[in-house]
Formats: sequence, C-alpha cells, structure tokens
Amino acid sequence: MANLPLFLPPVFDAAPVCTPGPDGRCSLCADEGLPGQVLALRAGNLAWVALAQGPQEVALDLVDDIQPGDWVLVHLGFAIATLAGDPQAAGASAEPGEP
Repeated sequence: MANLPLFLPPVFDAAPVCTPGPDGRCSLCADEGLPGQVLALRAGNLAWVALAQGPQEVALDLVDDIQPGDWVLVHLGFAIATLAGDPQAAGASAEPGEP
C-alpha cells in the first residue's frame, strides 16, 4: 500500500461567494441576478417573489430582515442581496443595498 499524506492541502483559500457586480451578474459564475419584489413570506425561510418572468418561490437563507415589499436580487432560487428600492425606478445600475 502506498504511503498517503497525513493531510490534504486546502483547494480554495476562501469559500466561494456570489457577489453581484455593477452589471447585475454574479461575479463567481457569470449568471445574471434578477431583481424581484417580495410578495409574501412563507414558512421555512421562503418567500414568493415577483420576478419579470412571474412569481417564484425563493429561499431567504442568505439575507436578513426581509419583509413583503422589499426588493431582492435572486440567483438560482436564492435571494443573494437586498436592493435599495425598486431597481426599475433607479435604472439598470441599481446597487445592492445593505442586507
């Protein structure tokens, strides 16, 4: 049997984080984060969110203190950031707000 190392070096220096850039795309995976308005909160840290393509159930595990009427950035079924107001009214360069 071959001698195996006692430990394996870490593959990543830090955990991956999905951070929307100025164009609204996730800098990690280059997918688009979609702005949506929270319609209603649901059990299990979920919410119904109005997106351009229609309402979608979204997980709120990555954001804090969300209430109906708030705007969030949705990526792969998760709210990844809160938005400071309606991004449609602010234009395409809406910046994520403080969670």
